[in-house]
Amino acid sequence: MLQVKSFTFNPFQENTYILYDHTKKAVIIDPGCYEKGEKETLTSFIKSEGLQPVRLLNTHCHIDHVLGNYFINQTYGLPLEIHPQDEQVLNAVPTYASNYGFPLFSSCPVGSFINEGDEIKFGETTLEVIWVPGHAPGHVVFYHAESKTCIGGDTLFQGSIGRTDLPGGDHQTLLTAIKEKLFTLPDDVKVYPGHGPATLIGHEKIYNPFVGQNAQF
Repeated sequence: MLQVKSFTFNPFQENTYILYDHTKKAVIIDPGCYEKGEKETLTSFIKSEGLQPVRLLNTHCHIDHVLGNYFINQTYGLPLEIHPQDEQVLNAVPTYASNYGFPLFSSCPVGSFINEGDEIKFGETTLEVIWVPGHAPGHVVFYHAESKTCIGGDTLFQGSIGRTDLPGGDHQTLLTAIKEKLFTLPDDVKVYPGHGPATLIGHEKIYNPFVGQNAQF
């Protein structure tokens, strides 16, 4: 059975996720830990649960989602996996990290690329990679069909969607991608977003003011 553990890190209140199953193999998604205490919180949980991290994944590469990449890479020896269209986004982070208050940011090189339709395997669990661009050009989500779980990054939020005014963002692209990629999932799929509380696909299809049935924007 898939287990999802979330942590909220850094001033952007970003959600970092650890997914694991009964084998204790785990994947770390969007590590946003920057301060020493945040890093200790993450590693303490991994140690207390007896987990073995085996993959490091980013839904996308904006600064708040990649602050802990280097730490995870160095601590657990995991190569970073991202969509190829977000490599440029990742490479830009060092140019503005200090301006956002992260002078000690360290870059983590890409280990390999993941694309839509790829399978992320760990333990006895398989996640499907779904490309949902618009917030970032190489934004992906990770979907576990068996448990109806979606790690959604900054695509779909409870009552909102990801911002599209950053470089590489496009509002209409995101709206279309949500409707064609996420809203075709079962209504009872639980979406764990990059910020804020989890939500359900079916709820957002009706009530989301940007992409719901009665969209206002």
